[in-house]
Amino acid sequence: MGTTTFSGPVKAGTIREGSSANVGFVEMAQTAAWTQSATGDSTGIIVPAGSQITEITLYITTIPTNVNLSGGTSATANELFVGLPQGNAANVIKQASTATTLALGAWADVGTSDVTIFLKSASGTTGRGYVTVKYIQNNNLT
Repeated sequence: MGTTTFSGPVKAGTIREGSSANVGFVEMAQTAAWTQSATGDSTGIIVPAGSQITEITLYITTIPTNVNLSGGTSATANELFVGLPQGNAANVIKQASTATTLALGAWADVGTSDVTIFLKSASGTTGRGYVTVKYIQNNNLT
């Protein structure tokens, strides 16, 4: 199947204006490979300016060192969530929203510039998998 790239945001609905308007934004997602790291590594996922992050999901495919994971928009990786237990099992899914979420304003609107998503473990390098970031492009809530 082919893919199409175009500028967004994308809206969908059948009634664009008036009291019965039902047009809403389409939720976007990006997925990248993830490797456990204590240095705050970039995932390569870039969320467009003005976007609302709705969820960050971690798919663990290789058993990690049993420590907590943090995520954010810089190498310190503690601006969006902290304390997500990675556990000691493979083939599991973890939701960042089950951890301690921080800077709810950054979830609601990433700001006026595109942001890169970083992940950081307290220690260890054994865990592997994928991370998916879902967002509503150019929602501009702040």
